[in-house]
Amino acid sequence: MTPIAPHISAFLQQRLPIECGASDNTCESYSYAFKLLFEYASNILKIPPSQLQLEQIDAQLIVDFLGYLETTRGNGPNSRNTRLAAIKSFMHYMEYRVPSALEQIRQVLALPVKKTDSRLVKHLTVEELQAILDAPVPITRSGIRDRAMLHLCFAGALRVSELTGLQTADLTLQPNASVIIHGKGRRQRCLPLWKETASAVLAWLAVRGKNLTPELFLNARGEQMTRAGFEYILRKHVKTAAKRCTSLATKRVSPHVLRHTCALTVLQATKDIRKVSLWLGHASMQTTEMYTRVDPSAKLEALESVIAPKLRTGRFKATDKLIASLKVQSVMRRKKLQE
Repeated sequence: MTPIAPHISAFLQQRLPIECGASDNTCESYSYAFKLLFEYASNILKIPPSQLQLEQIDAQLIVDFLGYLETTRGNGPNSRNTRLAAIKSFMHYMEYRVPSALEQIRQVLALPVKKTDSRLVKHLTVEELQAILDAPVPITRSGIRDRAMLHLCFAGALRVSELTGLQTADLTLQPNASVIIHGKGRRQRCLPLWKETASAVLAWLAVRGKNLTPELFLNARGEQMTRAGFEYILRKHVKTAAKRCTSLATKRVSPHVLRHTCALTVLQATKDIRKVSLWLGHASMQTTEMYTRVDPSAKLEALESVIAPKLRTGRFKATDKLIASLKVQSVMRRKKLQE
């Protein structure tokens, strides 16, 4: 039997960050996936997580774990596939460390990912977006901070990790305002800022103070704003904005919805999917193509450039009620004769 604890520690502390150069967000995501897995396995096998053995984490247990994620925890297929990807990455790592478990490892690696629905991305209308951006009242320190965060999140199409990880050193306000974004896969991109966005950020810097924390946005304790902290702030202001824009009451607005809204705004303004991809920091154009499915402008251009087939004209003539009733009676008599 092979204790799994030392191997998972080496995987998360050495393999991912040092040998593979994985980002902090990737390491955190993988760590959380194994936390869920080991808590589930501990509950099923009735042993402490620290005493789990590699041989106990077999294909059947992982299948049951994935089912637990969807049924009990309510995770969608994408979250389920993300957890499975973390497990498979660890099993690849164990192929050479524990050759005796190779057959078990191959069974785990053979587990398929679950197909996901290709749905239209959710986004906000101009009125809904403006209502959310106007929700913070910029007369208090927190209101000025929240306004800057919401404007910057939308203007840069930022992921939550990109927003909370921004540092004051990433900002350039003179002569032209811009910000350096540290995206997924260690990819950086530099984005210009609207004057309105730059003004909101400048107002926050004026009240932020000389805090030694390098991150741009801080919570009430003067520490780096967390993912959960910003999600709470967004929910609070969406609730306020719904009083002014009632359509928001039926929508679930997440930070990623602001990102999608910015992407569609850029697409409609430029009509260039490549510029959208650069703005969002996508590694592949295929990822960006999902926005063309929800934007009708490109389809309208195609529709206008194609000659539509001619429509045959004619006049509809309603059947006379008397003739129709006679036809029905005739059909019924034929059926009786056949019987």
